[in-house]
Amino acid sequence: MSTVPPASPALGTARPEDSPADGTPRPTAPASGPRGAWAALRPLVLRLHFYAGVFVAPFLLVAAVTGFLYAGAFQAEKLVYAHELTVPAGDTKLPISAQVDAARKAHPEGTVSAVRPSPGRDATTRVMLSGVRGVDAGHTLAVFVDPYTGEVRGALEQYGSTGALPLRTWIDEFHRDLRLGENGRLYSEFAASWLWVIAAGGLVLWFSRRRALRKVRGTSGRRRALGLHGTVGAWAALGFLFLSATGLTWSTYAGATIDELRTSLGQSTPSVSAAASGGDHAGHAAAAGSGGDAGHGVGLDRILAAARAEGLGDPVEIVPPADASSAYVVKQVQRSWPEKQDAVAVDPASGEVTDVSRFADHPLLAKLTRWGIDLHTGVLFGLVNQIALMLLALALIWLIVLGYLMWWRRGRGSSFGRPIPRGAWAQVPPSVLVPLMAAVAVLGYFVPLLGIPLAGFVVVDVVLGEIAHRRRRTV
Repeated sequence: MSTVPPASPALGTARPEDSPADGTPRPTAPASGPRGAWAALRPLVLRLHFYAGVFVAPFLLVAAVTGFLYAGAFQAEKLVYAHELTVPAGDTKLPISAQVDAARKAHPEGTVSAVRPSPGRDATTRVMLSGVRGVDAGHTLAVFVDPYTGEVRGALEQYGSTGALPLRTWIDEFHRDLRLGENGRLYSEFAASWLWVIAAGGLVLWFSRRRALRKVRGTSGRRRALGLHGTVGAWAALGFLFLSATGLTWSTYAGATIDELRTSLGQSTPSVSAAASGGDHAGHAAAAGSGGDAGHGVGLDRILAAARAEGLGDPVEIVPPADASSAYVVKQVQRSWPEKQDAVAVDPASGEVTDVSRFADHPLLAKLTRWGIDLHTGVLFGLVNQIALMLLALALIWLIVLGYLMWWRRGRGSSFGRPIPRGAWAQVPPSVLVPLMAAVAVLGYFVPLLGIPLAGFVVVDVVLGEIAHRRRRTV
């Protein structure tokens, strides 16, 4: 849970001739042409990059460290929970209904909310129970069953569509909301909202420098730190932009806006209709199935066979009817490439398929959202994906350290680094400033944790500038 990244306060530091000793910008001639506009705009980008890097970096540091741990948690989970997840391969698997019965015999509490049949020769079957005392709200108790013998290998609390077990769940929640609940999610949305701004701004600043000033070899001190910062950031920029964009897709405020936009464009993710079509008989069968055990009506084996006939291969999840008027839903849950996300609804009384949803028919934005989230969480390309995320996290941590180091050295050993001079916006020609402000206003509306802090920064900066100006006049 994304070149020059977040903590790059001194990237493209203003030259001494850019401003006099009192910190006010030196008057410049009106900008003309693309080069003149950029010359006027560069100090503004530099100032934004500086302050965003200084103040947002702590949030990004937490996100980077916890993201690094989360990417590694997938492999750690396989080692820590090997007994529950794997079994010696046998010859013939028991009917899925017999496996669920074995799980219910060992754990009669709660109700069956889903079943994931063993997806491989050496994998256990998961029977998920909801409403179990001691299990957090929104989580389930996963009972792991040997598909060959019916032996219950253990039971662990599980969370999310990827079936995260306790270790990965803890890291995931810390990465997402610092384990503070919904209010804690503001931290990660704040970090994601600013990461792309800092990364893009740093990238532009870096490549706008003369090639001779970008080299690392043969330099030392702050100049070397700047060279390393820019070089590493340039290589990692696309990754940071991607992490920022995909992180916002399921954030609290920006995510809701993105969902509304997708819906208005007809690009929302479709779902299979779980309405049963078997009349009263189907209702009675579904009611029996929703009372605590799955498998009433035609039985889980017939339900699974109907889904297999529609081409749904492993791994799949069987969700029992929610009420007397609902059908079973069988959906593919493979998030690795190529993704398997087809789903069918099966009438509990007749075993007939009543609705089908194919991932191939999903709208483009729905597919891109699914792929983006799975790439962000490290499941789309498995181990390679997870290693890439860990490298990005390490790059971000390194860039933050270098950024603060440059800030310190910029102050020549003082307690705090010298800030970039204010007043840069006054040098931007109106033909550039007005459209820029309009674009920022629109962007801030759709990404409030970018817009609100930015507006607050501008207000504070203007007030501080006015105070400093009045003090100079009274001296």
